Amino acid sequence: MTRVDFYILPDAAADGREHFACRLAEKVYKMGHTLYLHTDSPQQAQKIDELLWGYKECSFLPHAIEGAPHNNGYQNEAPKILIGYRSETPSEPHSHSDVLINLAPFVPGFFSRFERVAELINQAEDLKVAGRERFKFYRDRGYQPETHKI
Repeated sequence: MTRVDFYILPDAAADGREHFACRLAEKVYKMGHTLYLHTDSPQQAQKIDELLWGYKECSFLPHAIEGAPHNNGYQNEAPKILIGYRSETPSEPHSHSDVLINLAPFVPGFFSRFERVAELINQAEDLKVAGRERFKFYRDRGYQPETHKI
């Protein structure tokens, strides 16, 4: 069964969730797992893409935006980190199944094919409300979400 973790960030910083997602991505990458970062929009996917190029000095995490032309230079295989976003015709990441970091305000329909799901919540009221709904969604389906205050 998929393990679900909620990470509660201490403030409502506009880009705090994206920066924390990069920290988690680095940890997942160093452990050798694949990662799918599910964002709410093409703009947020682009922001994550830019952050992963160097969110901290001397750091680069190989990644690609799903469906991007030339897949950011990856010709024959998907990188360990893939970024996607919700769209009118959502596509499921077929090559990744270890860890899902969800930055969208809803639970993606494909979440259960991942071993782990990380939900990132900050102190912005709209994100807290949406986070509570997602927590309830998981719990109502028999998952035991864990909460981590950062």
